[in-house]
Amino acid sequence: MTNNQSLLLLVLAASLLYAAPAQAEAGVTDARSQTVLQTQKHIQSQEQAKSKPITIYLDDRQLEPETEPVIVNGTVLVPMRGLFEAQGAKLAWNHASKTLTATKDDLTLTYRIGEASADLNGRPVSLSVPGRIADGYALVPLRFVSETLGSSVKWSPDTRTIHVSSPVNYETTILWGVNLRSRPDTADGSATGVLLPAGDKVHVLREADALWLEVRTRDQKQGYISAKPKYTDYTSPSLIERQGEALIAYGKQYWGTPYEFGASPGQTDTFDCSSFVKRVFQDTLGIELPRVSYNQAKEGREVGVDELRTGDLLFFSARGLEIGHVGIYAGNNQILHTYSKKLGVHIGEFDGQWKKRFVTARRVF
Repeated sequence: MTNNQSLLLLVLAASLLYAAPAQAEAGVTDARSQTVLQTQKHIQSQEQAKSKPITIYLDDRQLEPETEPVIVNGTVLVPMRGLFEAQGAKLAWNHASKTLTATKDDLTLTYRIGEASADLNGRPVSLSVPGRIADGYALVPLRFVSETLGSSVKWSPDTRTIHVSSPVNYETTILWGVNLRSRPDTADGSATGVLLPAGDKVHVLREADALWLEVRTRDQKQGYISAKPKYTDYTSPSLIERQGEALIAYGKQYWGTPYEFGASPGQTDTFDCSSFVKRVFQDTLGIELPRVSYNQAKEGREVGVDELRTGDLLFFSARGLEIGHVGIYAGNNQILHTYSKKLGVHIGEFDGQWKKRFVTARRVF
């Protein structure tokens, strides 16, 4: 090897020795930069999360408090009235003493704003953070109030969302085997394959409409079942009103359909008074009524004229019979019925001759 070649090798070796530490140092610098960037992003994400408004859900229904909730030492405070009443508690407020009294079932909670403890059925209970007055609203700790009323609370800090779950009471009994569906309809694809047998219990989450209830089963399945009276013992003023309106709306589809005495109940080209009523109740609510008005008048229970509601049956004397005609009370002193070849199915006033010939009213749902 010549001297020139030896010198060249020494130069190359020196350059490699110099380059290795430089590359290593560059790699460390890049790693440090990446860590710093990730830390900055995490801090930024946390700051953005803190700036988000707090969202509160009660059993999947979003609550809209009168003023924005606030966080004090990790405890969320919210306006008292909406929180108590949304969970079924009755609230009394003494403005002079700044004292609230909430009652639900066998619970009575008394609390004076600003104090560190409350009275629950005669025994003291501590609050993590005292309530306070802010912008004219009395704010109380959400978790304390909800858990006192039997609910459970879950806080999701990343989304600043609070989920409050009420204690579930399986109050509704299945009377007739009914399918649990994924949607409030009987269309293909809505069946879940779950049949709820007679005697089973469910919790009604809401009335989807006149004909469907959204429910939760005891094994935590959720879906829709028929609201028709034959399937469950569930009832409420709002559902009864909706079902009465559904009856009238369905009956109006046959407006003007010709009257025929003795019309076959198996067809809808013609009706007499009782075949029409039978068809409407069967198709809308699944209620099976006898064929003739005299026997229909034995169904359900009797109600007075002063307590009529939409969907009640009205019976009248006709053709020399004590009961020879039936119609459906349509509200506002009106009757949905048929008795005339000229008019067919129609709505008329419940007055004049009809008041004179009125015999009884029956409620079948």
